[in-house]
Amino acid sequence: MKYLTLTNKKQTLSMQPNQRFTALDVFRGMTVCFMIVVNNQSGAKAFAPLEHAAWHGFTPTDLVFPAFLFAVGNAMAFTIPKMQELSSSLFLQKIFKRTFLIFVIGYLLSWFPFYRFTNNEWTFLQPEHTRIFGVLQRIALCFGIAALMIHYLSRQSVILLSMVFLLGYWFLLYWGGDYTMLGNLQVSIDKWMLGENHMYKGEGVAFEPEGFLSTFPAVVNVIIGYYTGVLLRDKGQSYEGIARVLIGGVVLMALAYCWHYVFPINKKIWTSSFVLYTSGVSMLIIGVLVFALNPSTQQNIPTKRNGWTYFFEVFGRNPLFIYVLSGLIPRLSGLFRFEDGSTPLGLLSRKFFQVILPGSMGALAYSLTLMMVCWLVGYWMDKKKVYVRV
Repeated sequence: MKYLTLTNKKQTLSMQPNQRFTALDVFRGMTVCFMIVVNNQSGAKAFAPLEHAAWHGFTPTDLVFPAFLFAVGNAMAFTIPKMQELSSSLFLQKIFKRTFLIFVIGYLLSWFPFYRFTNNEWTFLQPEHTRIFGVLQRIALCFGIAALMIHYLSRQSVILLSMVFLLGYWFLLYWGGDYTMLGNLQVSIDKWMLGENHMYKGEGVAFEPEGFLSTFPAVVNVIIGYYTGVLLRDKGQSYEGIARVLIGGVVLMALAYCWHYVFPINKKIWTSSFVLYTSGVSMLIIGVLVFALNPSTQQNIPTKRNGWTYFFEVFGRNPLFIYVLSGLIPRLSGLFRFEDGSTPLGLLSRKFFQVILPGSMGALAYSLTLMMVCWLVGYWMDKKKVYVRV
């Protein structure tokens, strides 16, 4: 079994990974799968169920990113204990190296292919005009901060600091402005720290949805995922463990719903109520998956699990590589231009998918096709027992 690692070239072969619940791999794979679908729609109009909430509010699509952070925490419940057996210096080296590499991969992915096609010519995209933060960058920072908290603080201190992140973020946004896109404190801090040239402009203005300040409440998504993973690791074989996860999810959703009236659920500024709500939904999903897939809870129920579960496990076994691949494919397509300026994927969307399924359904079919291409690569890697680790 091959484990390719970006942290130590000498360790291309590794021991078997920590034994984990199939449900955790399926959950992580589901998040990667839907992240690819959501991020790669092409057409006149996006498929409505896959659109984010315009501002305040929640759609199922808004769950995808925080669910992935939750899954990162789940995985840490199985990897952190072994890392804690290392010396303090070696532990820090591994955490900082992993954080740095994921952050840099995210930054380079947003910069790639380093040239921009405008006015029928290619111009080099200067570093001073590149976006610094992004999805992978947030994952890296949340992982690093959460790992340090878990390693150096007691459980009570981790919970207390998480509450400080959630309540402190609420206070800062309330004190420093309002909850509008350009009136909140976070956008002011990002403009001061990064400058508008390094911020996301997909909303038509300089606004960074993965900004600096909102990274701290996002850390709590990882923390809740970690302690959910610990609970499943220690008690997941029992009805008690599953029940506690399900009850915890309902409690978090109820708290978020009440908080929503004074601090609205909002993905784009990653409000504290959004953290609790998405973590609660994630706990319900993982609880149901554990119950459905755990043999000890299904002793008298004959089931066949090697079908749909394996589809998502393929994504879950190489999540970082497959996610990066899904971002590289359209960017690589952008390197090739036809006479009218169209890219190969753009032409495929317009001349094929939008012809047979005009509008939003064509956009959905296009994104599902790209997702399946990524799945086939992941399937080939799984059959070859090649797993990329950072």
